Amino acid sequence: MIITAVDALLLKQPGVLDTTIADGSQDALIIRVSTDEGIVGIGEVDSNPTVVKAIIEAPPSHKTACGLRSLLIGQDPGDIAGLWQRMYRGSLYYGRRGAALHAISGIDIALWDIAGQAQGKPIHALLGGMKRERVKAYASTLMPDTPAEVRQVVDEQSQAGFQAVKLGWGPLGQDAELDIALVRAARQAAGDDLDLMVDVGKGWADAVDAISRARRLEEFRPYWIEEPFMPDEYDRYRALAEAVEIPIAGGEEESTLLDFERLVDRGGVTVVQPDVTRAGGISETMRIAAMVRERGKRTVTHAWSTGIIKAASLHVLAAIEQAEYFEYCVRTTELNRRLVVEQFPVRDGYVEIPQKPGLGVQIDEDVLKECLVTEAP
Repeated sequence: MIITAVDALLLKQPGVLDTTIADGSQDALIIRVSTDEGIVGIGEVDSNPTVVKAIIEAPPSHKTACGLRSLLIGQDPGDIAGLWQRMYRGSLYYGRRGAALHAISGIDIALWDIAGQAQGKPIHALLGGMKRERVKAYASTLMPDTPAEVRQVVDEQSQAGFQAVKLGWGPLGQDAELDIALVRAARQAAGDDLDLMVDVGKGWADAVDAISRARRLEEFRPYWIEEPFMPDEYDRYRALAEAVEIPIAGGEEESTLLDFERLVDRGGVTVVQPDVTRAGGISETMRIAAMVRERGKRTVTHAWSTGIIKAASLHVLAAIEQAEYFEYCVRTTELNRRLVVEQFPVRDGYVEIPQKPGLGVQIDEDVLKECLVTEAP
């Protein structure tokens, strides 16, 4: 079997995108890797879609500055590890981290999808076997602007069957008193039984202020506080982690095992959040999860956007040694709700692991046509 085509499909939510909010489910980049035997693998990249599309489609400049498509055509899709290194080395001059690794991630997912389909097995079977049949899910959405809206959102997700809710970004970080009021409202709506996660969205300015705010939040029992600072501010992460009882989470912007080792060893985070569409794909996320477990920390994958990233994340969570939560984006965009046929229902707070060959999902071609961008933006 050889690769015959690599397509990067730019999708956008119908209507005008609100680029002032942190909602990556408004657009997406879907990867299709085709083979001469008719098997087509799909992947996704949660990044800036137009940037990643250019990285995939760019013609070669020289040996270590190549578009990823040019490195893959004619290659054996079953050599996933070899192709990962081929793409990494071929993009060294403009890559090594960031958007180039995001692009590699989406292709890596598609290659695993091909491998699973070719062998008639779900991806988790190729990763060492399924260690659980379902994973507890938390509803993930943006933090509303007012306490009244917060109570409404938390109540809605509780009624939808979730036993945990994460609220993030929005107005968090702008004002300490508002931070407290919003989280207080969330706990009031959640009651004593729901887990509550808080994603600050890099909104806290310094460690001293962050420690003060986090200590005030402790009475509301956040399950974790996520990304209070910019990703590289390791000293601030460690200072906060050592000063408060609440676990500190982070990692969705990191890529490659080396970056995650820094985040854990220097930043001191407890909950490590690789995104399978950014960290280096399924291949690298499995290595990251193994490192996290060796260091006595916890892996909870970041997942936002379409059902493709949901499926890829679930396969990883099925195969790693420990999996306490699955991030379930509940945004109401067309891409999040309708791009894939499978709906991943939440039952008693849990989502079942896909069992069909490969990723185990099918794209709704009508939705794809509705959202496909065919002209340069």
